[in-house]
Order: sequence, then structure tokens, then C-alpha cells
Amino acid sequence: MLLRLGSVPTVVVSSPEAARDVMRTHDVHCFSRPAMPGPRRLTYEYKDVAFAPYGDHVREMRKLFILELLIMRRVQAAWASREAQVDKLVENLTRAGPNPVALNDHIVSTVDGIIGTVVFGEIYGTEHFKMQFLSMLNEAMDMLGSFSAEDFFPNTAGRLIDWLTGLVARRDRIFKRLDAFFDAVIDQHLNPTLNKPDEGNCRSDLVQAMIELWKDKESADTFVCGINTSAVTVVWAMSEMIQHPRVLKRVQDEIRAVVGGKQRVSRDDVSKFKRLKMVVKETFRMHPPLTLLLPRETIQQVNITGYDVPANTRIIVNAWAISGDPHIWKDPEEFNPERFVRSNTDFNGTHFEFMPFGSGRRICPGMAMAVTNMEFTLANRYTVLTGNYLMG
Repeated sequence: MLLRLGSVPTVVVSSPEAARDVMRTHDVHCFSRPAMPGPRRLTYEYKDVAFAPYGDHVREMRKLFILELLIMRRVQAAWASREAQVDKLVENLTRAGPNPVALNDHIVSTVDGIIGTVVFGEIYGTEHFKMQFLSMLNEAMDMLGSFSAEDFFPNTAGRLIDWLTGLVARRDRIFKRLDAFFDAVIDQHLNPTLNKPDEGNCRSDLVQAMIELWKDKESADTFVCGINTSAVTVVWAMSEMIQHPRVLKRVQDEIRAVVGGKQRVSRDDVSKFKRLKMVVKETFRMHPPLTLLLPRETIQQVNITGYDVPANTRIIVNAWAISGDPHIWKDPEEFNPERFVRSNTDFNGTHFEFMPFGSGRRICPGMAMAVTNMEFTLANRYTVLTGNYLMG
């Protein structure tokens, strides 16, 4: 579907065939990102992975993230933080008893604690830094999701409207707060008077690796996106289980059969939970973290399902529409994890009917970290709490 959003020509992709053309066949020509003032400001003029336009910087940064920072070794190294935060979550929810609980706040705090400590190190464990950054995070996400005239009129008129509405001032205020926070974290790790992290202390290894590799603040978007998308998916998974107690019971039976008499799920147990993994898949299908994947931009003319799309056209992939298409999925509005029992469909970017993390060169580099965090959190949540409690 071709739209003109303001002065920007935009193609909305809503089929697996078109998505394959964009993210595989012509991936190299649909690899860029459109210039948008909000992400540009918050990422230090696109010194990031998610929003940066096509170029050598993006290739080098992706290589850095995949090979150095977000490889499976790093994911496995995060278990100390993961276990500590999930223990705290279970303790807080158990203490609440039958009383109503603001589940979203607890989940966001848990995911924030895991990713924050892994990325920024031990300093993030202090309550001052944690609450300070959560406030900035929420404000940044609200700002990025708000209307910006310059996104649709990338000229003087668009910039003037954003200035008159106060969006430019709001953007600068958020940037200055984030910049001060990142400076404090970096100064903490560069302080020679502090003890160096132990070799086995992986929670500080990641931030130290970033400082040593490029000594800059280029991980902001990875952190911001990781907290919100992971937390939202966990909350949706719990919500669906509340409404489908039979599915919940099957997952709990599987978890308890694997865990046995242990108090909680261990890291070695997670790979054995087939039903839980199907629940996560079905949650991703029905409630993708990003209903519309981050927009791409063509760098030359391409042909998508028989239609010529000129250069400098914005392309938006509608992941939600594709994963809910009744021509692809049977009863797409029904929460049915069993649909994956005899299916090899996965969200690793090779199946274009199911791509919550995207595909191709722009696939989310933090996918392994996010999925591991979600599965471990959900497994421990279901182990100690009954279906009646969840529904209460």
C-alpha cells in the first residue's frame, strides 16, 4: 500500500511475500533508515545501531554488537543478574498475597534491573540511578512515540512546527538528562580509585567492554528498546495465561515436572520447557513488541512484488497484520500455543510470516538476550504462583 505521509512517500508492507522482497531479496537496497529528528538527537547524531542510516558506521556497529557485546557468551554471562532480579520479583509478588498487584510495574522493574545491571554495571544497582533512569526512559519513549511534524515534513516548516509546539525543547531536555546519566556511568567505570571488576563478574564486563571498544555512549537505543519490548511481552504472556487457565496448567505441569522439588527454575532448566517456548512464540505472534517495525528507506529503486519503488521511499513492515493474517494462520485471533507443536516456524528472521524481531541486516541484535530474559522470568513466575492467584 502506497501512502504519502506529509511530503514523504511511504510503502506499507503487509504480506510475507512483500516482506521477503524488502528484507531478503533487496535487503541491501532497503537497509537504510529515514532521518528523524527524535532518534537523531537521542543517539548522538545516529551513533547507534537501530536508527542510524545506511553506511560504514552501521556495518561496523552491527559487527561490534553481534561479535563482541550480544553474542550468546554474553547472554549466558548475564545469569547472575537475571537470577537476582527474578528472585526479587517472585519475592515481591508472593509477599503481596491475594492483594491486587500492579503487574506491569513489577515486570518493568525486573527487566530494567536485568538489562540495566548487565549493560551499565554495578552502579545501576543503586536505587538513585535506577529510579532516575526509569523516569528518563519513560519520558524518552513517550517523546519518540509522539507526533513530530519534521518526520513528515523534513524541511524548515516541519522544524518550525516542532519548535512552536515545544517538542524541540522537550527533546533537548530529555537528551541532557540522558547525557548526564551516561556520563555518570562512564565516569564511575573510568575512576581509577574503584576496584576493578572480578574476572567472573560479568555484570560489569559488558559496560567495561563498551568503554574499551569505543569509549562512547552508543548503546542508548539498545537499552531503551530492550527494557520496554521485553517487559511488554512478559505482561502480555501473563495476561493471556490468566485468560486461558488450561494452557497455564499445562505449562505449570511441564515446569514442575522439570524442576522437581527445587524452589525455583535454574538456568539449565529453561531449554527443556517446550510448552513455555510455544507460549512465548504465540505471545510474539499475537502481540508483537513493535506492531510496525522500525521504518526502512530505499537507497535505490527496487521491485517489490511486481511494483517499482523509487529511491528515498520510506518502507514500513506491518508485523502485526502479517502475524494475524487469516490466510496464513488458522484462527489468528485465538491464543493457541499448540499451533507450534508440529511447526518449525520461528522468529529468527527466516520465516517472513512471523518476524517480531525483524529480519535481514536490520534484525534486532539483542534477540537472544531478550528471549532468554523473558523465558526465565515467565518460568519462575508460573512455578510459584497458582492460576487462581494470577487471576486475582
